[in-house]
Amino acid sequence: MIRPSLHALLPVAIVATLAGPAIADDGPSVAGQLAGLFVQSCVQFAGNSTALRDWAKKTGLQELPSSAQQVFLYGLPGVVFDATNKMGKLVLISEDGGSCSVVAERASGSAVISTLEQDLRQAQISFSLSRDGDDPKERVLHHREYAASTPKRSWLLLVSTVADVAVGEAMLTANAD
Repeated sequence: MIRPSLHALLPVAIVATLAGPAIADDGPSVAGQLAGLFVQSCVQFAGNSTALRDWAKKTGLQELPSSAQQVFLYGLPGVVFDATNKMGKLVLISEDGGSCSVVAERASGSAVISTLEQDLRQAQISFSLSRDGDDPKERVLHHREYAASTPKRSWLLLVSTVADVAVGEAMLTANAD
């Protein structure tokens, strides 16, 4: 059975570029890993690619080979780190312009959203949903856009998941506002 993928954002090559066997999503655990990594990396360092990359290296994340990085960067300058762990296949994408994304090969879209929102609340980050709907060109994708802030910072967040499936690829993106 072919499952939908975030082919507008992520090529199917995600499976080939990350080491290890396919790991089945067991619901909230992969969502928790994805949301946790996102808040610790992208939300913390959005707009500061140097600090993000230093953090990733100190955390022990390894850069993907150059050819695999290009699969995720689409020709943009940046660095991609392998954040795969026993819970699932994850990558951290740091664009030179400051945009940051975290991608999971298999996660529950609804669990990703609820876990991310819970993590933002716990981090005392205010957020409001500014858009929630399917991608007009790629109907297989569902996007939720948020405006998020603390008294000192603000972000634009995008959660992209596969629409109408329990488990599929998921991508969380943060940009400093």
